[in-house]
Amino acid sequence: MDQIYDVFKSFVDPIFVIFVLLLISFFICLIGGKKKSGVLVLFLAIVLLYGFSIAPVSNYLSYKLEKDYITTHPVGEKITFDVIVVLGGGLYDIQPLNKTFPGEATTVRLVHAVRMYKEYNAKYLVCSGKGNSKITEAALMAQMAEAFGVPGERIRIEAKSKNTYEHAVEFSKIFVDKSIKIGLVTSAFHMKRSEIEFRKFFSNVRALPASYLYASPQGTPAVRFIPQSQWLLNNTLIFREYVGRLWYSIKGV
Repeated sequence: MDQIYDVFKSFVDPIFVIFVLLLISFFICLIGGKKKSGVLVLFLAIVLLYGFSIAPVSNYLSYKLEKDYITTHPVGEKITFDVIVVLGGGLYDIQPLNKTFPGEATTVRLVHAVRMYKEYNAKYLVCSGKGNSKITEAALMAQMAEAFGVPGERIRIEAKSKNTYEHAVEFSKIFVDKSIKIGLVTSAFHMKRSEIEFRKFFSNVRALPASYLYASPQGTPAVRFIPQSQWLLNNTLIFREYVGRLWYSIKGV
């Protein structure tokens, strides 16, 4: 019974509704004898929308992007860090409340960074990112970190950087010793580009992914083949990351 509920619940997703409407339009055009080129374009749009909105395709693309970080540390391996640095992932204002809230990615990254700071007994936690709100991403994350038990004197705020390249540049200005052991916290899909930038300044950088787009299949199997907004969003993040990598390679940064 729960599986039937899961299937029917997925039918109200806007992407599924749009997919159904496009499918109906395709058959109307086909039956109505519209131009073959127009029907072909519509069919292609339906195929692409369907493909990029289902879980199996999203999971495959996510795995290809994040596979280098889907690993476990060797048993008995001793890992230490001097600094844990967490990269901001967005925040937003709600003016009627006069408050700024961390985005989901920022929250997940910060919570993971605090956990890593405590687990590895690092000397410092660096919060990095400017953002576009009244308070910077770095300052907001620092407040959260203190609330989670990180001593204020152990927190460093880097609130100037606006992108991945600048995260690394501004971080490098804080620490003169380029051999320090750094634990880099960001989302797994964003990690490769971040690592490349930080390794331009520091010789000892280790990835500590806070979250993954990839996930082992679970839930009602039928739902995985029903178009859903979350998979389209995942694929949007994936394509944007590839564009970011291409842009950085073109700029040579």
